[in-house]
Amino acid sequence: MRAVIQRVSEASVKINGKINGQIDIGFVVLLGIEDRDTQDDIAWLSQKIASMRVFSDENGLMNKALADVNGNVLLISQFTLHASTKKGNRPGFTRAAKPDKAIPLYEAFIKALEQQLGKEIATGEFGADMKVTLVNDGPVTIIMDTHDKDSF
Repeated sequence: MRAVIQRVSEASVKINGKINGQIDIGFVVLLGIEDRDTQDDIAWLSQKIASMRVFSDENGLMNKALADVNGNVLLISQFTLHASTKKGNRPGFTRAAKPDKAIPLYEAFIKALEQQLGKEIATGEFGADMKVTLVNDGPVTIIMDTHDKDSF
């Protein structure tokens, strides 16, 4: 699993012109799922996101996690995070899991993250054409990959 986590002051996702999910302070998480992803990847990544301390404390240091600031999450599935750009100019997406594998993992990730946070999260819709709007606060953007934990 690969995730791009953006600290935001507000964010929303629209599908067919209607808001599907909306948050104030928190994270927008773009999530890419591969065929080799498992429940272990879900557990590791959901815990890391829920515990990540990138919100400012009273001294202006990034010391607070989502729970400390009553933050929320807007989770968006994004298969393009697994794009291969080695050959040519058109990215390949063979590493991205097909919907029959990815949808159950995406849904399990939602449940795991909600359990970690102790509240519901906002989401897009798997496979939909979505319009995501956000105000990246900082900017703070973190990239994580469950199969390459040391590189990011």
